Amino acid sequence: MSSEGEDRRPAAPASRPWSLVALRYVLPSLVTLAGLVIMAMGSETDLEGGAAIVSAGLAIFFLNWLFRAGVAGDRDREAEDAAREYFDRHGHWPD
Repeated sequence: MSSEGEDRRPAAPASRPWSLVALRYVLPSLVTLAGLVIMAMGSETDLEGGAAIVSAGLAIFFLNWLFRAGVAGDRDREAEDAAREYFDRHGHWPD
């Protein structure tokens, strides 16, 4: 029904693999939780060490988020390129 290049939107993603969910959400959560537990232990050294571990957990989460944001930008760029090619061939912007 559609000609080549008209609709290049990616299909809806299937369920995410468990390893991806573990890397994106479980690992940073566990590291952050471990830091909070260490901070609750009491001494000043535990407080500083726990804060460093909490920071590491948050860094893991935000690095995963930045990677996903970069990949989404690549998809948007590819969709824009496809729309421009469609415009060049057909003379109007695709719907």
